Amino acid sequence: MTDRREQLGFLGAFAPANLGRNDRLDRIGEAVKWYRFEKLLKKLVPDGPGRPPYDPLVMFKALLLARLYDLSDAGLEEALNDRVSFRRFLGLPLDAIAPDHTTLCRFRNRLIEAGLMEKLFAEFNKQLEGNRMILKRGTMVDATLVEAAAARPGDDGESSDPDARFAKKQGKAGSVYGYKAHVGVDQKSELIRTAVMTPANVNETTVADRLISFDEKAVYGDKGYAKAERRRMLKAAGIKDRIMYKSWGGGPKLTAWQRAQNRLITPIRARVETVFAIFKKHMGYRRVRYIGLIKNQAQLLLLALAYNMKRAAVLAQS
Repeated sequence: MTDRREQLGFLGAFAPANLGRNDRLDRIGEAVKWYRFEKLLKKLVPDGPGRPPYDPLVMFKALLLARLYDLSDAGLEEALNDRVSFRRFLGLPLDAIAPDHTTLCRFRNRLIEAGLMEKLFAEFNKQLEGNRMILKRGTMVDATLVEAAAARPGDDGESSDPDARFAKKQGKAGSVYGYKAHVGVDQKSELIRTAVMTPANVNETTVADRLISFDEKAVYGDKGYAKAERRRMLKAAGIKDRIMYKSWGGGPKLTAWQRAQNRLITPIRARVETVFAIFKKHMGYRRVRYIGLIKNQAQLLLLALAYNMKRAAVLAQS
């Protein structure tokens, strides 16, 4: 393994070996096959003499840090100039100039325009499958509301975010103006397999089938995903239907068997809430950072990727 002092450049050669040590970042760095991301990111390197000032992998790692630590572009620039552990994670020498917030923003936009976020997210999931961390015993599907970065519409109904929408908080007073993040989470490992962003007013059931990987043994979901057509599809695919039952307005009440099934499904399905709690409490995902569905879908995938790397590092130690 390369000595960390070598990665930190000339000045780092005279520094203690544990300078900038961060156990969490070190575990993530060791758990990921970065060269496989490097191959995908080559698309961002222009042909000819005009090479970018920073290696795309360094920039990609910087964006991951921003999601792990809930940093804006300006906040990330400041942290890269201040925290040795961040430079160590990036492999950025101590005597090198860190990318500024404008450079970071432009790189993220290029990443989105190239359509690479989906491929980068899928690449790490391949690594997780190869390491047998995604066990495919079941997929838990759920969604959470996230407030928009833009202000709510005024009296004229105009907003600077054309894709954000209003939605009522289920079981709570008030509403959210923004988006809805939908995820499919591996039941045993709690790793995210799929992530889809929609405006806040999109019903969960319309997105549910995109969260299913169709190689899992079961699908768990709350009553919002109860749909006869979905149950038939799961049965035809040989996947156990573990979606909670609901009684439709004016229809027959749930049978004793259906109520018993709901009691068995509830504690398993509810584990997906742990993912959303980490998103919001530890990764700052209480509101989106950008304007528009495309950029916020990319943010969700980057957040899910950062979460999976963090989770994989924990699983590797257990």
